[in-house]
Amino acid sequence: MKWFFFVETCYLYATKKVFLMELYTQNQLKIYNSLSKSKELFKPVTEGRVGMYVCGPTVYSNVHLGNVRTFMSFDMVFRYLLHLGYKVRYVRNITDAGHLESDAEEGEDKIAKKARLEEIEPMEVVQRYTVDFHTVTQKYNFLPPSIEPTATGHIVEQIEMIKEIMDKGLAYEVNGSVYFDVLKYNEEGNNYGILSGRNVEDAINNTRALDGQLEKKNPQDFALWKRADERHIMRWPSPWSDGFPGWHLECSVMSSKYLGDQIDIHGGGMDLKFPHHECEIAQSHACSGVQPVNYWMHANMLLLNGQKMSKSTGNYILPDDILTGNPDAQYLGKRILSKAFGVGVVRFFIMQAHYRSILDFSNDALLASEKGFNRLMEAIDTLEGLKTSKTSTFDVSDWKQKCYDAMNDDFNSPILIANLFEAVKFINQIKDDKATITADDLVSLTTTLYTFVFDVLGLLNDAKEQSSDKLGGVVELLIKLRKEARENKDWALSDQIRDELLGLGIQLKDGREGTSYAIN
Repeated sequence: MKWFFFVETCYLYATKKVFLMELYTQNQLKIYNSLSKSKELFKPVTEGRVGMYVCGPTVYSNVHLGNVRTFMSFDMVFRYLLHLGYKVRYVRNITDAGHLESDAEEGEDKIAKKARLEEIEPMEVVQRYTVDFHTVTQKYNFLPPSIEPTATGHIVEQIEMIKEIMDKGLAYEVNGSVYFDVLKYNEEGNNYGILSGRNVEDAINNTRALDGQLEKKNPQDFALWKRADERHIMRWPSPWSDGFPGWHLECSVMSSKYLGDQIDIHGGGMDLKFPHHECEIAQSHACSGVQPVNYWMHANMLLLNGQKMSKSTGNYILPDDILTGNPDAQYLGKRILSKAFGVGVVRFFIMQAHYRSILDFSNDALLASEKGFNRLMEAIDTLEGLKTSKTSTFDVSDWKQKCYDAMNDDFNSPILIANLFEAVKFINQIKDDKATITADDLVSLTTTLYTFVFDVLGLLNDAKEQSSDKLGGVVELLIKLRKEARENKDWALSDQIRDELLGLGIQLKDGREGTSYAIN
């Protein structure tokens, strides 16, 4: 009854959300813009609404934990924007064509190569690894995006965008392939290099001629459409050739189709800044005449063994390996993991670093995060039993503002977590009768903790859930032993099992369909 009243009170408090958001967050959110290389006050194109596009996975293999870190960072951004009351359209694409092996203009399509090696259809590869990606994001408690478009589902729109760029004289066709003319784009007063800071003329002078680049006017030009040779299984008809779209073009088309010519936030990994995002800016701007993105956000890399996680080098770990403690996850013959870790621990580990900071992955780092995560969950579990007083020895309102200040400062999750542990310290002091809190402050403290821990950071109290599952298994085993004792007319053992469970707050209920239990 007490817990019901407590939850009801929290619910009533949460209904004041709109008013509180105005109090704590109005005109406060600042985002580090990779374009300006500074923090800027966030002002969406349309008041109250946010359009956010994040470059999704190329589905030719399992996502590794480095990929997961990037998507988790933007899951946190998405969650916080929703919490602030924005209506967010979050678009995260699936790249299922056009991404070549070396991220350059030559080579084989990554998906087509996988299909050729495994002697299956390319769309079987796409299906397998799209399902894997969704399974991982569900396990790791990601909110689904609003729209998840695929590159192959937008071939027609990509051909139309190429035509538009060609009509403006900023692209040219050679042997069935179409290239964006970077020098011509810059000659018209634009700036290819605006995001990465690269000087095109210097880059051209320092670039040696490579095979496959001879048909371009200059080495910095990039493909909008590629003529398919005999190696390419995935191909579509176009006015220029049977071929496939350029990797960069796909995101420009899908972001503009679902979010408009000018969107609020575009995110991705730091490694996509050049050439992928640089090319996106050029081709989108060539079509619309406006800068396509107001805030460019880039998540930094996850290191393993001091190097960037990468499938191509074999230096990576899979998300499921962490949840199972897979002994086969090794590096130079040594196990990477000493045990399995829960989803909550992994999310907590990742959120302890700012999304723009490099993060080193190790077993020791996970073990340390597990200790901190368990302390946080134990404090939250303690909230229900706390006694209230007429006064508070902790300024809950000031603490709450600090939590918002941290997230409003470019989604600074490590500072937020430090503030959360200030609350943990206070909760433990109340428990030990070394501090006091009023009923109103307890509701505010609880609501804020739940908001930031579960809604914004997306943590799961999976340790508690696992313990509950284990407890259930033990109780079912004791029920089975009690049943056997009753069948053997060992009434003393049967009563002992029932009475000792009751002493632990677990009541057995005998019925026609067997014995059930309830935890009091």
